[in-house]
Amino acid sequence: MLEEPRSGRLTAWGNALIAGLAAPDNVADEVIAGDTVHRVSGLPGEPAPVGLTLGLGRLRALGVTGLRLALPVPGHPLGLSGPPDFNARALAAGEAVVAVGGPPLGLVPEVREAGPRGDVHVEVEWHCLEVRQGPPADVPSLGEAERELAEALREATAALTKLDVAGSGPAAQAALDAYRARAERGREVLAPGYPPRAARVLELAQRVAALVAIATGEHGAAVSASEIAARAELLRPVERTARRAQVAAYNAYVEEAERRKG
Repeated sequence: MLEEPRSGRLTAWGNALIAGLAAPDNVADEVIAGDTVHRVSGLPGEPAPVGLTLGLGRLRALGVTGLRLALPVPGHPLGLSGPPDFNARALAAGEAVVAVGGPPLGLVPEVREAGPRGDVHVEVEWHCLEVRQGPPADVPSLGEAERELAEALREATAALTKLDVAGSGPAAQAALDAYRARAERGREVLAPGYPPRAARVLELAQRVAALVAIATGEHGAAVSASEIAARAELLRPVERTARRAQVAAYNAYVEEAERRKG
């Protein structure tokens, strides 16, 4: 998971919009990023798909007070609360956004690509579906996530060294160089309204996820399928910790709002 998930961008900037801390057009630009267009379908009261700005405004008008991120994988429905149909769609996409307040709704992205290599147009349709009200599965607090990440980073770094990823060829070296450049850029993360601790946790979680992605790719000293599978098994707990921490960081806005309400 080297790139920011679309559902993460929608969660962070959607929360900024709902809080009145970012202008609608700026929010749309941040969420769409390098894609061509985003639309929202299935919204209550909207018979046809609408643009992202109108869709987020409609959610706010319906009483939505915040957005949560879900990053599920098979066997780990991280951030989901049901029902089965929504969970299945979110699992297939590997991500989803769940509304807080207002009607129980969730958004799952469907990504469509068209065009030749080098000129690919990406369209995203956010399917709005009913969700089950309840606590999201296995989401840690921000403090818990930060503590877990420190150990996870040590484990991931040790695994990279043990697997000799850096000395295993140009592809691995390019991946490491790209990771280092990303880490050194110090790019802004999250959106207005998030506490600095959330940004710090997200940066660290993305660093751990990047190291795991490099280590479990087709790089390093392992060359056989069995060795690659063993490497992935070794780093699975680290990857899980990084995903949980990313969700905790994106959901920190809602966590803080709920804490203030008592």
